[in-house]
Amino acid sequence: MQLQQLRYFVAVAESRHFTQAAENIGVTQPTLSKQIHTLEMDLGATLLNRGRGAITLTPAGEALLPLARRIIADADTARSEIGDLIGLRTGRLRLGATPSLCTSLAAEALRAFRDAHPGVRLQVEEGGSQDLVRTLTRGGLDLALIILPEHGTDPALETRPLLSESLVVASAYSLGRREVEITDLRHYDLVMFRPGYDLRDATLEACGRAGFTPRFAVEGGEMDAVLGFVEAGLGVALVPAMVLAGRPRLRATPLAAPGIPRTIALAQRRDVEPTHAARAFQEILLAHLADR
Repeated sequence: MQLQQLRYFVAVAESRHFTQAAENIGVTQPTLSKQIHTLEMDLGATLLNRGRGAITLTPAGEALLPLARRIIADADTARSEIGDLIGLRTGRLRLGATPSLCTSLAAEALRAFRDAHPGVRLQVEEGGSQDLVRTLTRGGLDLALIILPEHGTDPALETRPLLSESLVVASAYSLGRREVEITDLRHYDLVMFRPGYDLRDATLEACGRAGFTPRFAVEGGEMDAVLGFVEAGLGVALVPAMVLAGRPRLRATPLAAPGIPRTIALAQRRDVEPTHAARAFQEILLAHLADR
């Protein structure tokens, strides 16, 4: 089994098309087909159903795909690690962060990291905590700034709590009170995030504990869309206070205690030694938090 064969297999599995996969990775279609056939012979199992329609994975292919992705990610990490050994003059840092953290904590720490290590290539993935955890465990990220769920994180990850925050009610008008009880939200139309977004889960869980199901004005957006809908007067939303900076048209009303506290944490895989770039970023991040 060769690493290149696994790359070819993953390319076909993701595109479900031999010709498209060959174009994506820059090889000829016959070369790609031959290498995947050789891989199947080596494994003793057919990986792809080659029908006239779209390519599909066999049970063996389904089993191999997540393993192949992890092997490729680990190999890429090894190459990056060798680059790190020459003093972080080159290399790569792949960081995931939620939208609210991308525009605040991550941006500030990345600026400090860039100043210290200008030769390291930065790749940032923005998404909800659940999406970032999946990408991190699959090997697509080195580190991720996530919100710790109440029920705990994936056991394959190591998490380091960084700071805590509480959500506020964002609105385009004054709510006429100094703070809002969770039960008061039953009287408002909510602008709701898409499924899979940690803020959506936090809001629904809090309302459920308070004994009601919230009423949605609109749902399905990410942070910028949700804040835009709130600015347009479609409803209110529960968001971190930090995302309202630079949005003068929005007002923040705190939640009454205990509110909805959230813990921001830095996550990484337990089974992979962090690269020098990842360790350097973590040190810079912690120093930045200490200064704040």
